[in-house]
Amino acid sequence: MNASVNLLDVVALTEDIPQKNLLRGQVGTVVETLGPGVYEVEFSDDNGRTFAMASVRESLLMVLRYRPARTA
Repeated sequence: MNASVNLLDVVALTEDIPQKNLLRGQVGTVVETLGPGVYEVEFSDDNGRTFAMASVRESLLMVLRYRPARTA
């Protein structure tokens, strides 16, 4: 489901992270690679104000795509 997470990717959570008050589906931006399969994600509101930062395992992230996939 994650499809290779990279720095500055826009991602969505696939599960709640209750300790950070983050819910499944919330959108953030990958701002740092912390280790193999672990990323620092910044969550911002509609005005661009950060409301949470969290270390998130790759297995809990889905990369969002804004362009269609290339066809052969």
